[in-house]
Amino acid sequence: MKLNTAVLRAVPGAFILNSGIGKLGMDEETAKGLQETAASGVPFVKKMTPAQFGKFLSYGEIAVGAALLCPFVPTRMAGAALTTFASGLVANYFAIDSMTEDDGIRPSQEGIPLAKDTWLVAIGTSLMLSGGSKD
Repeated sequence: MKLNTAVLRAVPGAFILNSGIGKLGMDEETAKGLQETAASGVPFVKKMTPAQFGKFLSYGEIAVGAALLCPFVPTRMAGAALTTFASGLVANYFAIDSMTEDDGIRPSQEGIPLAKDTWLVAIGTSLMLSGGSKD
């Protein structure tokens, strides 16, 4: 793995893995709140129970974080996982009116925490484009 891709993988990988571990065993009320927010940008999650969604989210974050941190996972595959995951987060940003200013693009004060997820999409895309057989 090249140093430039290792850095791009390690930082978001550690952050996402930690987030997923922190969500393990979350209570149903917390899972329901996260599910309601997620359903704005990713409608299929409405079909899950809050408990199913909580497991889906925590295990998904752990899988993406681990894929980024494990050097034997090809860089393009790790980048695709990150891009897919982050795209769901960014979909929420654009789907919830209060997250953006009136122009629908610039983040409102409330939207800044979700708007930063665009960086994850950029990192994932960069990994997909830079990854090669020796990365």
